[in-house]
Amino acid sequence: MKLFKRLARMEKMDLVITILVTILAICSLLPLFWLITNSLKPSTDIYKMPPDILPKTMYLDNYKELFNNQPALRWTFNSFFVSFVTTTLSVIFSALAAYAFAKLHFKGKNILFALFIGSLMIPKETFIVPLFKLVVAFDWVDTYQALIIPNLATCFGVFMLKSFFESIPNSIRESAKLDGASEWTIFWKLMLPIAKPGIGALFILNFVTFWNDYLWQLLMARSKEMNTLTVGVAGLMQEINPNMGLKVAGAAVAAMPMILIFIMFQKYFTKGIAAGAVKE
Repeated sequence: MKLFKRLARMEKMDLVITILVTILAICSLLPLFWLITNSLKPSTDIYKMPPDILPKTMYLDNYKELFNNQPALRWTFNSFFVSFVTTTLSVIFSALAAYAFAKLHFKGKNILFALFIGSLMIPKETFIVPLFKLVVAFDWVDTYQALIIPNLATCFGVFMLKSFFESIPNSIRESAKLDGASEWTIFWKLMLPIAKPGIGALFILNFVTFWNDYLWQLLMARSKEMNTLTVGVAGLMQEINPNMGLKVAGAAVAAMPMILIFIMFQKYFTKGIAAGAVKE
């Protein structure tokens, strides 16, 4: 009887937790729902009080004006190109460094890794001025390399992937060594596929971070054609006598790629976060 009572209490607790998580999920999705529905309304309906929960008609002129009167397609391409290239290269570099810290033995490894971890506590804004001067000295302002190269080295990625490589048994690497495999072959064909969940999770986190990297993109993109979607939409927000419908539509377009990326890589993200929390 005690066992059945305990199971009943656990079922009730699970039900309460499920209801609570569902309510929190709905609350977190409300801003996104409000953003999308307002993008399908004229500006007058957005300011209407009390507001309409759903638009009375599908008003698509906000999106037409955004893509016809503003270089929104170029902004979208810039954002996707910069975010994808930066994320891909940063994940590769992070995986290489994390593998070295996890599996290789070299002098000063622990001290160097401690410096990596310590740098995570330094805000990016503290070194943005010397970094800006360095980019100006290279004459990279208003170019893609200025938006991409300074963001390639991410200590967080090294810290995150190191735990994945450490969870892989050393016997796999030793067996490959006995079979004559090179260090690069072991990394590329053995270690990297095993760490795929962690790499997928890091890819999502980095992509969202670089997509939303407003400050650095604002400093580097001087011309309107080099603006990313985040900077371009923010520019619309600063106009006098603004068209609120246009701004909301721009914000909705900027949010959609991140949502799609998360949906596409959701499986790897959940596996990566769960696996990273357990170290064998």
